[in-house]
Parts: sequence; structure tokens; C-alpha cells
Amino acid sequence: MDDDPSRQVRVRFVTKLPSPLRAPPAAIAVPADLTRMGLSEIVNSLLAATEPDHQAEPFDFIVDGELVRLPLQEFLLAKGISAERVLELEYVKAVAPRKQEEPYPHDDWVSAVDGSNPGFILSGCYDGFARLWKDAAVCTQILEGHSDAITSARFINKGSETEGSLHVVTGSKDRSLRLYKCDVSMDYPKRVGAYKILRGHTASVKSISADPSGDMLCSGSWDNTIKLWAVEGSEDDDAVSLKKRRMNSDSSGPEESQLEGSATSTLLGHTQGVTAVTWPEQKTIYSASWDHSVRQWDVQTVKETWNMFCGKALNCLDCGGEGSSLIAAGGSDPVLRVWDPRKPGTLAPVFQFSSHSGWITACKWHPSSCFHLVSSSFDGKVMLWDLRTAWPLASVESHEDKEKGKWMICLFNFGYYRFYVPTGGKGTA
Repeated sequence: MDDDPSRQVRVRFVTKLPSPLRAPPAAIAVPADLTRMGLSEIVNSLLAATEPDHQAEPFDFIVDGELVRLPLQEFLLAKGISAERVLELEYVKAVAPRKQEEPYPHDDWVSAVDGSNPGFILSGCYDGFARLWKDAAVCTQILEGHSDAITSARFINKGSETEGSLHVVTGSKDRSLRLYKCDVSMDYPKRVGAYKILRGHTASVKSISADPSGDMLCSGSWDNTIKLWAVEGSEDDDAVSLKKRRMNSDSSGPEESQLEGSATSTLLGHTQGVTAVTWPEQKTIYSASWDHSVRQWDVQTVKETWNMFCGKALNCLDCGGEGSSLIAAGGSDPVLRVWDPRKPGTLAPVFQFSSHSGWITACKWHPSSCFHLVSSSFDGKVMLWDLRTAWPLASVESHEDKEKGKWMICLFNFGYYRFYVPTGGKGTA
């Protein structure tokens, strides 16, 4: 195919969007050098011709299951598609992250962020405190008690805000996990102590995940283990721990009312630090480690049921895609990889994304889209990916330290707002 600007391609626009967004099905001729932005203009013009009140919006275009990310003539040439046939272009609404909002200042590195709650953002910091932010703007509570940097912070989804409280868990370099109940009616900063401490790891806690019911937690640690914990625990166990705490404490402060819990089970198998855990189904846990492996665990038998060695020290993983059947992971190179554990006998990833220029530090699937996920990297960028193209849909650069360069150390959970992605780095969230 030549580069003649007058060359045209016959296309037919189709979509699965509702009727107000359905263009006429007749084939039309369009310039062969159009990009997706030019194609969007044509679709919007066709829609406006039938719906005068139509508001223009960007669209993406799919051919044979792949997003078009090149000018039409280049895409057809790359895919070996004849320009003589009528090309069927399926269009969908384009997606992109929201514009970056004002950062939330912290006194040290922001090492953990969770934006999965519709009204709050949770952040953890190397100053040893976690903070709850209301409406993505105001810090309403400061969660205290850890004696070292916080490394993980999560909302515990118990179906809704229980009795006006949010349940939160944090993990720290002090080797403990702490559970908090946060009053959602607060609108000014208040210091809150943990109602329960979970002890048992012998090294820093690196990652925490809750089971779908919110009744159990799992934690990965640099002691090479994964531990399971009950959120509430039995009254007898907590009463014994409470009594022991009061007898051995020299302080009359709020820590006297804290409960202590121990792990219900320990998962053994990793040979180096467990850097990421996720609990997507009631009976299944996945973990990633610096021992280069991703492992699947059966919660009932406390046994490893599947493992995959990828040849790289791993920093993160998450489950998503259709039926939450795909595993995304990243680590000690700039490549985000996606595996399908339903395909045994192969270590080859089914997708690879390689636009970062530094180690991958975090990755997360979109909770309601089986195609979209995000990643962050030590190159200071967050990238939005679609499984239907190898190029990022968007790249957001942030968290630059003038002395040490660009860093992005955490990224956790798409928010409930459209592609709202909280991130953490040098002193801000």
C-alpha cells in the first residue's frame, strides 16, 4: 500500500454501544491515513447527523480483536489485510485516567495506597502512620501504633460501612499487622489506635490481602512465609491476649485496650521474600516472590497447588481479566507480564507490555473491565494498558525527586470513579 494521501479505504462502523451511539451501518470511504482521532471525528459526525444533541466523545477502534493504534493504511499493511475489502471497524468508548489532582503531602515516602472505597482513600507512609482521606481531599484520621514504616494498607471490604465504620488493616516493617475501625463521620484529623494487633512474622510485612468475605486476611513477608489471620477471631482467644497485654504493659495509654491475635495458618514454600499476595477467591491465594516464582495456594489444605518460575525477582501481582483468570506480575525488569494458569505446561506469558524504562513496582486490574490494567515503575510513570494492544493507552509521569530522580513505589486499586488511580511516591499520594 502506497502513501498517497488521496487513497481511501471503505469502512463500516459497528458497535455494541446502546442505540443513541450507533452510527449508520452503510459502508463509507475514508482517507487511508486516518488515525483513531480522525476516525472518532467521523463517528461523532455521523452520530450528530441523526442525534443533534449528541456530545462528541473519543472512541477506540477494534479490528479482529485488536485496537487500532496506527494510521489505517499502516495497520492494514502490518496485519496483512487487503485494502480492497470493506473493513469492519468496531468502536468503543475510549478510556483514560483522570487528570492528576493536587497531591496529598506526607512527611515521608508514601509506600501504600488503596482507593477501592467510593468515598475514601487510604495511604500508608514511611513515617509509621496511615491516613484516611475523605472525598480525595481531607485527611480525617491518622492511624497510629506502628513503630516502623508502613509497607501495606488495605480497606477490608465487609459489604458496606459497618455501623458507621470502615475496617482497615496495615502492615509494617515492625513485623506486625494492625486492624483499625475508622469513624466515617469524622471530617477533621483525629488520631486512631488499632483495636487489634496481629503478630507472628519474623521480618517486615510486605503485602496484605483480604478474602472476598472480609473475614480473613493473608500477609506476605520478607521472612519467606504467608500467614493467614482471622479479622475478628474467637472471643476466648482475644480475652486471653487482652489479659496478658494488660498484665505486661507498663503503660496506661490506649494500647491497654488492644487485642492481640496470632496466625491461623502459615503457607511455606517460597525461598525468598514474599512481595505480593492476592486473595481473589474464597479458596485460592496467589503470591509472588523474589525467588522468581508465582504460586497458587489452596486455603483449605494450606498446600501449594501450582507454581510458575519466570526468571525475574517479582515485586507485584494481581488477578483479573475475564473471570479473574489471568495473573499480571512485574519485577526486576521493565516488562509487565500476564499469564494464564489455565494453560499448564508453559511458562510463556500470554501478554507482555514493555514501555516502562525501569523496574515494575505495582500492577492492578480494573475491577469491572477484563481488558484494562495499570502498572507503575521506578521510572516514575503510571501506564494504562489494554490487552488488545501492545501500546499503553496512557502514560502519566509523576513523583520526581530532584536529588534522586523519578520514583513510583506504590499503586493500588482503581477507584470507583472512572479510572481514578491513586499512587504513592516521594512524600505525596
